[in-house]
Amino acid sequence: MRTTAIKSAARRLAALLACCLVALALSSCSDRDKTERESQEAAQPRGNTREDSFQGAKRNLERLVYHDHRITLYCQAPYRKDGTVSLPDGFTTPKHQARATRIEWEHVVPAENFGRTFPEWREGAPDCQDRRGPFKGRKCAERVNKEYRLMQADMYNLYPAIGAVNALRSNDNYAMLPGTPNAFGSCAVKIAGNKVEPPEHARGTIARTTKYMAWAYPRFKLSRQQEQLMDAWDAMYPVDQWECTRAERIEAIQGNESPMVKEQCQKAGLWP
Repeated sequence: MRTTAIKSAARRLAALLACCLVALALSSCSDRDKTERESQEAAQPRGNTREDSFQGAKRNLERLVYHDHRITLYCQAPYRKDGTVSLPDGFTTPKHQARATRIEWEHVVPAENFGRTFPEWREGAPDCQDRRGPFKGRKCAERVNKEYRLMQADMYNLYPAIGAVNALRSNDNYAMLPGTPNAFGSCAVKIAGNKVEPPEHARGTIARTTKYMAWAYPRFKLSRQQEQLMDAWDAMYPVDQWECTRAERIEAIQGNESPMVKEQCQKAGLWP
């Protein structure tokens, strides 16, 4: 009987070990499959893959996105089909008066800020030469690098702005600037020390656009400080109907979504 009991216990132990090995193998396969899926998802392009012309992107925005909502991002100034602006009462500009009469399409994440991640921008390239010799910067990156052109033409990152505001904002990062006076009179944009504070009504849109660019294009990295600021603005200033309509139209044209906007719109019942 003792021998029989020992054999029975051994069989149970062997069965238990076999079950453990099977479970371990299944778990390993599951983890491996999950890792492979995540790698495949990361390898899939998230950003713009259709339009690599900056001029083409601006035409699409003018004709297919903003045709019934011609309002600038920062100053909420109405503008006409030909791009001329009706300046808000009390608007002033310290510089670039000539550019204050028209809208320009501004990159919320400035082209230079993601452009510097491309070697053609920093160093040039063999094909970047003209009569005056070799050149680098935006002109070179645009000429030879399609990935740069796709980022530059991403419509989620382009907004109409009064030209003078676009010029003075330049490639400054966003920040809070307490105590700084408005740079444009009644338009509550503040600029100081290579930083810019946008009006409250634009902060949520700016935050979700910036977060989209960092998500869609891994080569563009946010600093920890910028990431925290964008997260705060995203939470404080939710989407509105126009932001949702705009994103839906761009998705239909460009073929990719901005989950930073779309998910909030769907939860709020604002997705068209």
